[in-house]
Amino acid sequence: MTPSASAPAARPRVSSFPEPLDYAAVGLISGLEVHQQLLTEQKLFCRCPAGRFTKTHDGTVLRHMRPTLSELGVYDGTALMEFRTRKHIIYLLNRENTCTYEMDDTPPFPVNQTAVDTAIEQCLMLGCDIVDEVHIARKQYLDGSIPTGFQRTAIVGVNGVLPFRGRSLSIVQVSVEEDSCREVTDRGHLIVWRTDRLGMPLIETVTGPDLRTPDEVEEAILLVGRVCRSTGHVRVGMGASRQDVNVSVRGGRRVEIKGVPKAGWAPALVHGEGWRQVNLLRLRDELHRRGLATPESIRVETTDVTEIAQRGNVPVLRREEWERWVQDGKRRRTWELGEGPLTVLAVRVRGAAGTLAWPTQPQRTFADELKGRVRVIAGLDQQPILLHGEAWPGDAMPLLAEIRAAAHCDDADALVVVWGPERDCRTAADDIRMRYVAATDGVPNETRQPFEDGSTDFERILPGADRMYPDTDSPPTRVTRERVERLTASLPERPWLREARYAAAGVATSTAHYLVRRGGAALVDRIVEECGADVKFTAFFFGERVKGLRRSGVKTGAIPFERWAELFRAFETRPPLRDAWAVIVSRMAVTPTEPVADIVAALGLDTPAVAWREHVAARVQSAAGETYDADPGRVLRYASGRVTDPLRGRVPAVEVVEAVRAAAGAVR
Repeated sequence: MTPSASAPAARPRVSSFPEPLDYAAVGLISGLEVHQQLLTEQKLFCRCPAGRFTKTHDGTVLRHMRPTLSELGVYDGTALMEFRTRKHIIYLLNRENTCTYEMDDTPPFPVNQTAVDTAIEQCLMLGCDIVDEVHIARKQYLDGSIPTGFQRTAIVGVNGVLPFRGRSLSIVQVSVEEDSCREVTDRGHLIVWRTDRLGMPLIETVTGPDLRTPDEVEEAILLVGRVCRSTGHVRVGMGASRQDVNVSVRGGRRVEIKGVPKAGWAPALVHGEGWRQVNLLRLRDELHRRGLATPESIRVETTDVTEIAQRGNVPVLRREEWERWVQDGKRRRTWELGEGPLTVLAVRVRGAAGTLAWPTQPQRTFADELKGRVRVIAGLDQQPILLHGEAWPGDAMPLLAEIRAAAHCDDADALVVVWGPERDCRTAADDIRMRYVAATDGVPNETRQPFEDGSTDFERILPGADRMYPDTDSPPTRVTRERVERLTASLPERPWLREARYAAAGVATSTAHYLVRRGGAALVDRIVEECGADVKFTAFFFGERVKGLRRSGVKTGAIPFERWAELFRAFETRPPLRDAWAVIVSRMAVTPTEPVADIVAALGLDTPAVAWREHVAARVQSAAGETYDADPGRVLRYASGRVTDPLRGRVPAVEVVEAVRAAAGAVR
């Protein structure tokens, strides 16, 4: 494998975040699971069109999920947790992009071989060992994101390597799998999904835990993304790529930050998770010091304080406020809401005083850990989800004293108050105890939901190997030597090699990355090869100028290669046309079949400028009188614009500017 051409960047030991963390000292490590949608016409296991998104639906399906035993007769812990949520799951179906396969009423079609080819290409780009046979497996998901309760997935390659910062980033495996549904709403016990994205082919690239700082994680996400996109066989745009970021510190455990939508979110998320794990390990040590070191030592008692709360002055705990919240949100009994009457439950955790305010993430405490579990598992999502004695409303301290007395709390005990349907409150109390039990062991394995501010929240227990089992409905696909050789022959240049070549030509790193990421690099190389254009100019033209024009609304994507080639040949024969590139390209985007020579003629750029120097002095004189002061620099800039505009594309700009400077000097 060719090493990275760029020098290794300095690795900061202490972050610049408000809550600094010495990443090397705490042993922070991170790895990635990068998911990239593939540019196929059909979905992975049926013939429905891929990439056709809809906002309406023709029908709905209601499902309730239940766990199944693995091949070894074991239930996956995540599946059991999802089962406890008692979710009603509704799927919105549109006949344009969904069939009976997605609803598990039809067996899978043979796997989409175009998608398998793209996965093989990714493996070749990363130097992976490619499997002899692609075997489809089932991966349980009971969160409702897949109606079948499992995702079909298959490993295509293993043991790859990627040059990264002067060292190697290991690639554990590359898989091809089907995408999940898009979430519409999630309220209480009812979650709604749209199925248009369901079944679209993905490739998942899994790296080893080789990343040591938050900045490295962001850079690695972008690098893997450029490898994916360099083939030109993947989708781009919002939602086409997302990544799971795995983080741990020394003494902690792997925590998966699920579905990070942008690489720019990663540094704050990784830093926050590192900070969280360090603080959870400190909390573990504090609990052990208090004698709370085993599951049996965590003692939780509950007391119904509904009537006490009704007499108090905390509105969210009173019946009238609860009924108003239910009515305003149009929440239905046994649908969004759980079973039983409104109950306010005091949860006493013996010996845990002070732990609810224990810092975890930046600007978060251990009470937020409990809130996440209560929201997801118990379905209690009314804000603020729970109250506790270490952050009680200041004007309601008498009510807190009365509740603590009713719950028989002493000064050493922690108090949590939850409210909602009775059964959900009992579930919440159970999970509060379970989260404290997990705290005695340090950092629990979790999947967490990311937010743009760098914080995360509980999503589910981290799944294990028990959720995987063979898919007996899908035959294996043999990967022949001839197939691999055919794909190898058409493989594009690896992005790090192309970027090194661009860097040697003087192309800015950010421009090179953009061209590879957005597919413009292939166009640049073809223009350079076929038109003899300069690499640096061509890369800047497409990577900066055309990018800016496209962002202003000009649809340059419709312009075929033949028109671009004509433009660059015109640049070579008539260099002044380079100064009029924007108006020419804008016209090309409107009429992409029109020859560039005709466009140049229509714009009047094919006629020579006769005796233009004779008019420069008069225009500079006029410009000097039109500026609001006599500052020489301002006069020169204004005069340059007045003179250059009618000559743009007909006379080299440098000649015009020199003439303006000379005339401006004469005027002074």
